[in-house]
Amino acid sequence: MTVELAKIAIELGRAAPDPDTALAEQWQLWIDDAEMLIEDRAVELGKEMPDQKKVDYVVRQAVVKHIRKPDDATQVTVSVDDGSSSKTYQSGQGRVVILDEWWAQLGLVKASGGAYAFDTAPGRGSRHVPWCNLLWGATYCSCGADIAGTPIYENRP
Repeated sequence: MTVELAKIAIELGRAAPDPDTALAEQWQLWIDDAEMLIEDRAVELGKEMPDQKKVDYVVRQAVVKHIRKPDDATQVTVSVDDGSSSKTYQSGQGRVVILDEWWAQLGLVKASGGAYAFDTAPGRGSRHVPWCNLLWGATYCSCGADIAGTPIYENRP
């Protein structure tokens, strides 16, 4: 089961384009692009394709999002003689994009990494004080043990 133009139109709340029009071909191209992105991610991660219902949902949402915000233009102004008309768009990315939350729903999330994904001081380990904000569910350390390995901002117990 693949996403049909009629499903995209229902999601947008408007009539589907006539089959042999440029608009219909454009929508179909974006559907194909979204499906290709999902297939490529599954291959890259060495995983099976997710459940087809989930794939259809993500493809539909990605295409609808792209139709609503197709490019990265922020304002378009048309001037004729003394009059002008402007329309402001919220910035799109200019292509079909699958959001991180949709990747997670498909189970195709890449492992996080980056400059701080590894321990720069192996073997020492961080020892936070019992009242460090990090140990109480915060996303930050208040004692400094995350950067020095031992508390530096608070007295040691």
